[in-house]
Amino acid sequence: MELTTLRNGRKVEIMENISGSNDFIREIVSEDLKTGHVKQVVTRFPPEPNGYLHIGHAKSIFINFGIAQEFAGKTNLRFDDTNPLKEDNEYVNAIQEDVAWLGFHWDGLYFASDYFEEMFQRAVLLIKKGKAYVDDQTAEELRLTRGTLTEQGQDSLYRTRTIDENLDLFDHMRQGEFGDGERVLRAKIDMTSPNLNLRDPVLYRISHAPHHNTGDKWCIYPMYAFAHPLEDAIEGVTHSLCTLEFKDQRPLYDWVIRECEMPHVPHQYEFGRLNLSNTVMSKRNLKKLVDEGLVDGWDDPRMPTLSGLRRRGFTPESIRSFVEELGVTVTGGEVDYKLLEYHARQDLNLRAPRTMAVIRPLKVVITNYPENQVEMLDMEVNPEDASMGTKQVQFSREIYIEQEDFMEVPPPKYHRLYPGNEVRLKNAYFIKCNEVVKDNQGNVVELRCTYDSETKSGSGFTGRKVKGTIHWVDCKTAIPAEFRLYEPLLAGEFDENKPLEQLINPDSLKVEYGYIGADLKNVKIQEKYQFIRHGFFNVDPKETTTDHKVFNLIVSLKSSFKIEQPSAKR
Repeated sequence: MELTTLRNGRKVEIMENISGSNDFIREIVSEDLKTGHVKQVVTRFPPEPNGYLHIGHAKSIFINFGIAQEFAGKTNLRFDDTNPLKEDNEYVNAIQEDVAWLGFHWDGLYFASDYFEEMFQRAVLLIKKGKAYVDDQTAEELRLTRGTLTEQGQDSLYRTRTIDENLDLFDHMRQGEFGDGERVLRAKIDMTSPNLNLRDPVLYRISHAPHHNTGDKWCIYPMYAFAHPLEDAIEGVTHSLCTLEFKDQRPLYDWVIRECEMPHVPHQYEFGRLNLSNTVMSKRNLKKLVDEGLVDGWDDPRMPTLSGLRRRGFTPESIRSFVEELGVTVTGGEVDYKLLEYHARQDLNLRAPRTMAVIRPLKVVITNYPENQVEMLDMEVNPEDASMGTKQVQFSREIYIEQEDFMEVPPPKYHRLYPGNEVRLKNAYFIKCNEVVKDNQGNVVELRCTYDSETKSGSGFTGRKVKGTIHWVDCKTAIPAEFRLYEPLLAGEFDENKPLEQLINPDSLKVEYGYIGADLKNVKIQEKYQFIRHGFFNVDPKETTTDHKVFNLIVSLKSSFKIEQPSAKR
């Protein structure tokens, strides 16, 4: 695939490997530095503070910050706060927290609103050059006269206003003498252009709304397409990196820089955005989920927001690995959510301590084990990392096992516990089920078993073998805990035409209550563990207290998803 772009009057052709193994942006940056067209790389991450960041933003964050770091450059964190009706300091703070959590530090912290005065003066310059005019048409009239992809637009009746009249009207707009929507400032470009973005786009609109940063100082606000290139130019950005949907706006981006006579000329480059399967990936719809109470806030662990992923237990390292796997390409596409889970699983497998937890408990009494005897058994903390050592877990006469590890009438090839069968308790002994105790409704409430003292783990026992090993928690020291088990938030693919409540997977959250061992008595929020045979869990940072432990399922232990290995030949 060939990418052609124009920079500093030069036509540059970069070959991008379709597999995504070539990073065309880094090739451009490297060439710019090599040829001296750029002395120092300056990038920016420019979110609008109208919601929380989601996993799609992670790609942009890693690209902008990562490229600047790699080439000894700088990255600014800039808030494109040009719409006071949707923006809030809550989002400003959350975005900073998310970027820092991913491990990045910005060189400058800026707001579009810092430049409102300069933007206004640049708009005045356009009017004086005959490149902008005040239009009295309504929003509906603007829409109808803009044209379509197959029909040319129509010139506004107000397009021929004199420069002096436009300057006067624009000043009155600033003074607050007109109501919302009464007038706009438009660029005067070409209503017949095949690119709809160049058909006299709106540059300023009236909005009598307080701004989170400037208060009531302004009642006119620049449109994003006008403000963004000016911000890049003011901050000395060299490579303005954005997702593919902004490609058609690049001619307008260049027009604004040129006609506003900005002394520094940044250049825009587009890359394919990140879309995940079965996932809501727009801040507008994510906000709907929050506002309609369909989720427990922006940081609900089912949400694809960075705060939701953090609360669920995903690590920054796993997200970095995920984004690096995707690479940087000029095309987008949908990515299987299981790929993100795969990278989380790979990372957690190396760092998470192993422990035993029983989520759906069934009591077992080992009838031939001495009633007052207690043993401390050794358990390896993490088989993947010997340096983490071992720990001890208590074992005594009464334990809890999982309900699913017992069946009164088992199917063929069922190797767990059933009447007359013998299994190994992990890190402990063989036990054999001898008696089943039921309540008045016929539910199994207790098993009575015997153990073989010769079969202790690590004893060197070489006698008979058993096919099943199950985990357990000692009753004497068991600590009650809540377990939140997650599945995808959506029942299927996202459909813009259906109400959100109809798209929600009813099984996206299941809450279970069981027990953890004494080794987890003093867990701290955000600590991660592998619960043997269950999956990787995170200590919930919002609901966990000293007396109530809450664990969020991050990912299961296994997945059918496989990473496609690169071919030896291309």
